[in-house]
Amino acid sequence: MYDFIVIGGGIVGVSTALQLQQRYPKKRILLLEKEAKIACHQTGHNSGVIHAGVYYAPDSLKAEFCKRGLKATIDFCRANNIDFRQPGKLLVATDELEYQRMLALKSRCEENRLMVDLLSSEELREKEPAITGVGALYIADTGIVDYRQVAVKIAEQFQAFGGELVLDSRVVNIDEQVDQVTVSTAQHEYSGKFLIACAGLAADRIARMMGVGKNFQIIPFRGEYYQLPKEKTDCVKHLIYPIPDPKMPFLGVHLTPMIGGAITVGPNALLGWKREGYGKFNVDLADSIEMLGFGGFWKVAAKNWHSGLGELKDSWWKAGYLRRVQKYCPELTVDDLLPWPAGIRAQAVLRDGSLVQDFLFESSPRSLHVCNAPSPAATSAIPIGNYICELVVSRAL
Repeated sequence: MYDFIVIGGGIVGVSTALQLQQRYPKKRILLLEKEAKIACHQTGHNSGVIHAGVYYAPDSLKAEFCKRGLKATIDFCRANNIDFRQPGKLLVATDELEYQRMLALKSRCEENRLMVDLLSSEELREKEPAITGVGALYIADTGIVDYRQVAVKIAEQFQAFGGELVLDSRVVNIDEQVDQVTVSTAQHEYSGKFLIACAGLAADRIARMMGVGKNFQIIPFRGEYYQLPKEKTDCVKHLIYPIPDPKMPFLGVHLTPMIGGAITVGPNALLGWKREGYGKFNVDLADSIEMLGFGGFWKVAAKNWHSGLGELKDSWWKAGYLRRVQKYCPELTVDDLLPWPAGIRAQAVLRDGSLVQDFLFESSPRSLHVCNAPSPAATSAIPIGNYICELVVSRAL
């Protein structure tokens, strides 16, 4: 009998498991992960950005978690000799509309008490000669890290504190009783007093196993990346972002100097027809039927069909994808866009067609489910884990 069972070996799941084990070293805590190793999905397929909190409403969990998460992530990396850098981020406006949006973002930064500098086009060119714009915001705190390394180190510490990690354990059924929860995998059954689900792309499926989460479904969005050739790795020194459309939940195609030395270009935000579709052929019949059978999907599609078609076109037509980057980095060419692994974003959508923009939690008497953990979830994983601990401790102990 375990005191806690945590489902999901992404960075939020391992952070939660570690912090529970640190708080309660005598409790038995089990972490189940369906893959053969930690951080195989969203944690291991993202831009690696340590966000400063530019975009988030001041009263949102996103803003609060991100602010604390930036410091916590850097402190963890320093304490565990994990390589990270803080080159800073430039948000580049390329026309008058984007400039006005940029000024609104500057106000948002100030509301969130972030240090931000407003740059003229000349000051932007001084910082980044290859980048063109009518102005830019400079946020010095933004960093870069390999989140897979962070998650693996957290998982190692969880085990060192006495936690039990079981890999290759896909959950197939959950039975909640009055005094316990029984979790069945393909190989074993595990019983615990309380369950915490941090299941990412499978968050809705795990929730439905326990009769909760009936008002939302995970819709996958495929984020496709390229990398620049080696001779262009000195093209930029900072993270270069466009000014996002405030109507859309995605940040646009950006340039990111990665920890390993590569510069990635991306991601876009393409509707996914396979929840774990990282390869070239990305259609799964069961995933597609489930998505098409959800009323909220059709409402989202009706509101966003035009932008969706644009994403699809530029996914197939590299020159269209390139134009998004050439707006602010005109020297790049089609030949500069080399292959880089794709990622999948788990986006919770409500039945009314609303995209859930903040963290979403649901619960049953003996469980808590992280139903939506959008960016900046990786940056915020340590404070999210602490928040989850606070939510469950009063109920589970």
